[in-house]
Amino acid sequence: MAEEIFEKMALTPADEYPFHATPYPMSYVPNSDPAWDDGYYFLAYDLESGASIWTGMRVAPNSNIIGGYVNSNIRGVQRALRLSRIWRDDFSVAIGPLRFEFVEPLKTIRLICEPNESQIAFDIMWRGLSPCHLAMHHRAVRAGRFTTDQSRYHQVGRCTGWMEIAGQRFDMPESQPWGGSRDRSWGVYESRPPLGVAPQWLPPVDVPSIPRALRFSCFLEAEDLSAYFHFHEGPDGERTVLNDAFGVPFEGSIDHGWDGGKLELTDYDHRLNWRPGTRSVTDGVVTLKDVKGESWTVAIDCLHPPHVLGQIGYHVGAWHDGGTIHSWHGRSPAMEWDEYDFSQQPCEHRFPGNGETKTVYGVEHYARITLTAPDGRMRHGRAQFEVFLNGRYAPYGFEAQGNHGGLTGRGIA
Repeated sequence: MAEEIFEKMALTPADEYPFHATPYPMSYVPNSDPAWDDGYYFLAYDLESGASIWTGMRVAPNSNIIGGYVNSNIRGVQRALRLSRIWRDDFSVAIGPLRFEFVEPLKTIRLICEPNESQIAFDIMWRGLSPCHLAMHHRAVRAGRFTTDQSRYHQVGRCTGWMEIAGQRFDMPESQPWGGSRDRSWGVYESRPPLGVAPQWLPPVDVPSIPRALRFSCFLEAEDLSAYFHFHEGPDGERTVLNDAFGVPFEGSIDHGWDGGKLELTDYDHRLNWRPGTRSVTDGVVTLKDVKGESWTVAIDCLHPPHVLGQIGYHVGAWHDGGTIHSWHGRSPAMEWDEYDFSQQPCEHRFPGNGETKTVYGVEHYARITLTAPDGRMRHGRAQFEVFLNGRYAPYGFEAQGNHGGLTGRGIA
């Protein structure tokens, strides 16, 4: 009988714990789709200075890459550091100068970027304000195949420590912590060009009867309360389960800290105003209804230019070689950085990885908010929210737009 030949899967530090979901080491995933990935982003932001820092990592086990990024934003001037290395050589959550330390899982995470050539450095303690919000499972099917099959959770936090950008230091003292948000997800998300099958080699896929047109995802804190909610609608404002990477029409909660519990939200409405020439929000009101049938209102006022996507490496065009956060960049570790001025939006931006120039605007917003409770009490605070608008969206008069690949609806005019 011929000897079976196979590649032995590597052990990881996580294999020490009795939490396996397959009969294999944690370095193996039971899906060979290159879109299978696992990771997170963290944000620290300050409304007064107009400064923020985004950082994240994602493991792409089927290309054997761990990719990461840091993207600072000072009133619209964004500096991005992109990092990448081979994953199975080292299972630590670290790439070059960037590392994450899980001081208390699901609650307290230390984010560190040592001084490096990009002149971005920080040491931030990110602390959750309440337990994470586990979203409904995301799943989408195209031509009989799961194109999304993913779990995701969200958390609102506060940040202390410091960051330094090109010699300019920003402190985040305990007495005045910065706002924070984070998003954690794993599984198959959606197609990740340039990896995967090129669509021209596949038969046409049926267009969903109701495609997603709007995504609104919001993290807020207001004095003793915090909240996370998101909603998704079709082109005519339809509120139904969508065959899409996000899918669920609406979910969220008002959170009363670590011991006060969550008040489930069941419905919503919105009246938003838009920056001319963009699909960015300037101000507006979102009304939320809780499980008791009572209403909460969130008045939004965006103080600074919203954050422009496309520099951190998820989409083709950011990495100079034309690859992405999931692809090999010719060395391990790989690192590159650049800076762009997006303080006036919309504006023209040349993507270095493919040479294309696009008219861009921000979709990640920072806002001062007033949260009015059902009893009339007004709480003041801050929020970070993202708005994706894909194609036609009749409730606000937006018409169809061109196809911009993974950035369609995410900040391309």
